[in-house]
Amino acid sequence: QVPLVESGGGSVQAGGSLRLSCDASGYKYRTNCMAWFRQVPGKKREGVAAIHTAGDERTSYADSVKGRFTISRDNDKNIIYLEMSSLKPEDTAMYYCAAGDGLVLPAYCAPVSDDDFIDWGQGTQVTVSS
Repeated sequence: QVPLVESGGGSVQAGGSLRLSCDASGYKYRTNCMAWFRQVPGKKREGVAAIHTAGDERTSYADSVKGRFTISRDNDKNIIYLEMSSLKPEDTAMYYCAAGDGLVLPAYCAPVSDDDFIDWGQGTQVTVSS
């Protein structure tokens, strides 16, 4: 059973938009930190965005996507979204949803190191053409 299921990837032209979804309704472990990472073949996995799901739902972003991507959560359905706009060819990658390691403080919920996240989805491919 895959506890995190991504969807919404596809092919778009530069400047376009996509919305990725991560269905975490089947995720059994308690965490208050969810994130999106991406990876290009041959390169290290890169953090994109994270959301602390308690309190005011603090979000954080990689510099490369600030102002273009938005992470959010549907509390009722336990789905994490990544709204991507003004897409660039360099955004092309496999995008992964990730669950944090238990309960963390907001300052420690950030898309910095994949070592901070213990469960991953299977990924959804995003391809942006110029």
